[in-house]
Amino acid sequence: MERNEFYYNLEKVDAHIHYNTDRPVLLELAEEENFRLVSINTDIYFFPTIQEQENIVFKQRKKFGNRLDFIGTFSADGFNNADWLDITINKIQSIVDKGAVSIKIWKNIGMELRGADGELVMIDDKRIDPIFKYMASKGINFTGHQGEPKNCWLPIDQMTIKQDTDYFTLHPEYHMYLHPDYPTYEEQIIARDNVLVNNPDLKFCGCHFASLEWSVEEIAKRLDKFPNMMVDTAERTSHLQHRAVTEPEVIRDFVMKYQDRIIYGTDIIDDNSMSDEEIKRHQKAIWDRHWKYFTTSDMQTSPKVSKPFKGLGLPMEVVEKIYAHNAIRFYNLKKLDSNK
Repeated sequence: MERNEFYYNLEKVDAHIHYNTDRPVLLELAEEENFRLVSINTDIYFFPTIQEQENIVFKQRKKFGNRLDFIGTFSADGFNNADWLDITINKIQSIVDKGAVSIKIWKNIGMELRGADGELVMIDDKRIDPIFKYMASKGINFTGHQGEPKNCWLPIDQMTIKQDTDYFTLHPEYHMYLHPDYPTYEEQIIARDNVLVNNPDLKFCGCHFASLEWSVEEIAKRLDKFPNMMVDTAERTSHLQHRAVTEPEVIRDFVMKYQDRIIYGTDIIDDNSMSDEEIKRHQKAIWDRHWKYFTTSDMQTSPKVSKPFKGLGLPMEVVEKIYAHNAIRFYNLKKLDSNK
């Protein structure tokens, strides 16, 4: 990408990444590109442990300060123990006290966690609701990845986006088409919506366009219904682009209308599986492609979308909101440390 002074002068935020390594290369790239990063700790079996994820963040922050912010989480292990709720609430408060800007709850609640009766525990379970009540009372944000893209409930050859075909081929345990005994897509979304209905003061960011990536109309319904709700773009920009192949004006109208409710993120995972140069090239390419999509009206392509599509060509004041102001406001990000 040719040097664009507006791009480099704007202090941007990639508000959905997973920094699972001690190496500094991604933060060094972020400095070069004038990005801040928000690493989301997640209760996921193929990540480092939650404590290890926290340790990585704290180590990186010693050098880079709050160029790296983070979202904390808690473990579902021990859910059926009588003291799990108290332990979890104490954990949430502890990690917020250490600087977490939100608390993440992952799809393992609804797709993995089982109660003592062997039934899957959904996110609106009454045993979990005290956590949301506590977070709302303390002004702690909830960052949620509930359910999966709707493609998850389709056969591989009917999925709309290459990213989904790749992911669910690699992770058949989460490919719900193969597990018809699990809750449906609609049940996952209803359970998440129930949490917001039952906790109207809870500030919520729905990761991955709140798992409604297939329909901007459905996203809009939730944003209209829940005034404390935001969505992030992480690993779902390609779904907008897929729709833009045939209806670019629908996508642009949606983004313009909800410009104050959308937070930019990529969902990049740095876990040393790529070399230093590979991760830099990979992340730079993603940032460049997304910037072109949001800021120009050019016809363009993506490796995840089957046909060319038109860019959004958003006004720069809207770009500033999506790339910076919305994340800073919602997560209450502080000014960058001046000595870092």
